[in-house]
Amino acid sequence: MISSAICTCQTSKMNFSAQVKGIFCARTLCFYHGRHEKFKDFSSQEDGVVFCNDVCSVMEVLGLEYNPDQWRLFIDSSKVSLKLVLLHNGNRLPSVPLAHLANRKESYESMKLLLGKIKYDEFKWKLCGDLKVVALLLGMQLGCTKYCCFLREWDSRDKKNHYVNKLWPK
Repeated sequence: MISSAICTCQTSKMNFSAQVKGIFCARTLCFYHGRHEKFKDFSSQEDGVVFCNDVCSVMEVLGLEYNPDQWRLFIDSSKVSLKLVLLHNGNRLPSVPLAHLANRKESYESMKLLLGKIKYDEFKWKLCGDLKVVALLLGMQLGCTKYCCFLREWDSRDKKNHYVNKLWPK
């Protein structure tokens, strides 16, 4: 599904008039690698999501012993993509990318779609991620996640009462 190519372009010595006409590359050499071939059967693409549809088989091809209790699911989000990666507890084994969703707004629905595609309910990995991912999973409003304050009783934007309140919740 995904092929990796290393293409090099060597520009020959040209005068300025040849560059203006649009002749920029004299030779192109392409080398294709087939490392992805053995994983092609274990990946799918649906609804804009590229994901691993058989985690156990991928671990077997990688030569890794797979026990779901020894792995955790790391979720990373940015403004344009969501990524899911399996990390080994203790970091003794390499990470295994599971899913990628691009060109979609980060939302609870996108996170739910990704977790559904990799069959999270079947494996029940422990989740890890930054506060923004935790806020997405908890259904918090995304506008306040940069400085989210889910441990306090008052509004995190209530600046005048932040340092004068003396009655703390128990």
